[in-house]
Amino acid sequence: MSDLIRLGIFGWPVAHSKSPEMHEAAARALGISLQYERFEVAPGDLADAVGRKHEAGIDGYNLTVPHKEAIIALIDEVAPAAHAIGAVNTVVRTDGRYVGHNTDAPGLVRSLEEAGVQVGNARVAIVGAGGAARAAVVGLANAGASEITVLSRRPEQGEALITSLEAHVECSLDACPLSEASWCFETATLLVQATSATLESNPGALGFAASLPIEALPAEAAVVDMVYKPLKTSVLARAEELGLSAVDGLGMLLHQGAIAFEMWTGFAPQLDVMRASLND
Repeated sequence: MSDLIRLGIFGWPVAHSKSPEMHEAAARALGISLQYERFEVAPGDLADAVGRKHEAGIDGYNLTVPHKEAIIALIDEVAPAAHAIGAVNTVVRTDGRYVGHNTDAPGLVRSLEEAGVQVGNARVAIVGAGGAARAAVVGLANAGASEITVLSRRPEQGEALITSLEAHVECSLDACPLSEASWCFETATLLVQATSATLESNPGALGFAASLPIEALPAEAAVVDMVYKPLKTSVLARAEELGLSAVDGLGMLLHQGAIAFEMWTGFAPQLDVMRASLND
C-alpha cells in the first residue's frame, strides 16, 4: 500500500495520547504508509476543526474526552452500537462519507477474552453510570452476558442509563445504589470499574477502592478497571490481595485501537507490536 493514510485524534487535552505511537508502529510492521497526528481542540472549536479535516479528506480519526458525544452531530452516519452508547470514538471515511463507530465496547470484550475471563453468561456488576459504563453495558450485553447491574452513587443516573439502553440490548439490566453494592457483588462473576475514581491523578483513589465491598465477590470472579493510568489501580490491587483475577485497562486501549486500525486500513495489526508501543 503506497498511498499515505492520514489519521489523527481529537482531544482536550490530547498530548498524553499514545495512539500515534501505537498506530504508526502497527503500520510500519505491515509496510503501510500511515500518518497519525494529535489534534488538541477545545470543545467550542470542534466543529470548525473537524470540518477542515473533512474538507482535506482525512481518512479517519479517533476522539477522546471531551469530544465523543459532540462528534455525533458533525458526521454523516453513526453505527447502531455507537448510537446506543451515545458516544463515538472512531470515525472512518467510507465512500466519501464519515461514519462513526465505538470500538471501546468490543475492545473491552476482547481484552477480557484475552485474559481468559468468561463473558458469555456472565453476571456483571458495573460501577459507574457515565460514558465508559454505557460502552461496557453494550459491549458485554452484545457478547452474551446474562445480567448486568449498574451501580452508581446517584441512583437516578443508573436508572436513566438502563432505561435508555433496554431497547438496544438483549440482556437483563438493573440498577442499584452503590451504597447497596454488597448483595449485588455476592452473585457477580465480573466486576467492571468504569469511573475515573481510580485515576492516578485522583487523590481519593485509595478511599474509593476501600469503600467497595470487593470481598463480597465470589472466589471465581474477575475484576477489570477501565482506567490504565496507573496500570494497577487501587481497585485491582485490592482484587489481587483477595486472590481474584484482575485485568488492567491497557488491554482495552490496545484492542479498541486494533479494531479501529483494521477499519481504517483493511489489515489486522500485529497486537504484540501495538502492545510494545504502549509499554515504551
